[in-house]
Amino acid sequence: MTVRIACLLGPTASGKTAAALALAAREPIEIISVDSALVYREMDIGTAKPSAAELASVPHHLIDIVDPAQAYSAAEFHDGALRLVGETLARGRRPVLVGGTMLYYKALTEGLNDLPAADPALRAQLDADGLRDGWPAMHARLAAVDPVTASRLPPNDSQRIQRALEIYLLSGQPMSALLAAPRRAADTGYQFAPIALEPSDRTVLHDRIARRFDAMLEQGLIEEVERLRARGDLDTSMPSMRCVGYRQVWEYLDGETDRATMRDKGVFATRQLCKRQLTWLRSIPERVIVDCCAADATEQVLEQLVGQ
Repeated sequence: MTVRIACLLGPTASGKTAAALALAAREPIEIISVDSALVYREMDIGTAKPSAAELASVPHHLIDIVDPAQAYSAAEFHDGALRLVGETLARGRRPVLVGGTMLYYKALTEGLNDLPAADPALRAQLDADGLRDGWPAMHARLAAVDPVTASRLPPNDSQRIQRALEIYLLSGQPMSALLAAPRRAADTGYQFAPIALEPSDRTVLHDRIARRFDAMLEQGLIEEVERLRARGDLDTSMPSMRCVGYRQVWEYLDGETDRATMRDKGVFATRQLCKRQLTWLRSIPERVIVDCCAADATEQVLEQLVGQ
């Protein structure tokens, strides 16, 4: 028998955590995070990690599981999430997937592409090339070998340009070709049922993002990044430090920008993340949409979740 697994998805600042905690107050659930930033330890403020009280109020999984110096892949999420779904069901509790990293959700529901794993030495070389030549030049280099991928990336999107070049250099094939190939999907026995918190008015979400970033600065985001920098083993080429907010604060601490510019760049980067998340969501036709701008958004989500 196929088991339906509720998935609460949405862009940053759409109210996913509040809705999930409201459901936890009604029935015995366990939350499986679908968030590529929450996996990192020592990164609490800038990732909008649930508070200690919230984490203690209901079992959470795939949060605080990786050191910031380490990488965490969609394949690792795929395997870990499936294991946790089974373990939660075996405990007689309901697993609910909550988050906005749509690459993880796609890996879980559609299977995995055969993309090569990250190569730290090659990434370091590509970072050095980007620093020397500039990322627009690296974008041109990508366009020569993978024009399809290059056409959808801005010339300064260093993280994605680097990954696309890394894949080509490791595999000898363009990333676009590998992504177009059939995925390795296994029959999990689960039917993932997505509920998506999406804005009817994107400016409302943009305002929330700005207010939340300002709140993060007030709560000590700069000091959090200072502590991470002081470890001495992290830099902005690492996936952890590329999370929105962290890279902008790191640049500020390096003296590359002033505080006002850092704040504006952090808000802009978060809004761009939101835009990408919404684009991913629109590619899931079976999702049930709840307007995250509505005053009763949490109640609407609960109606959907309780009914599943």
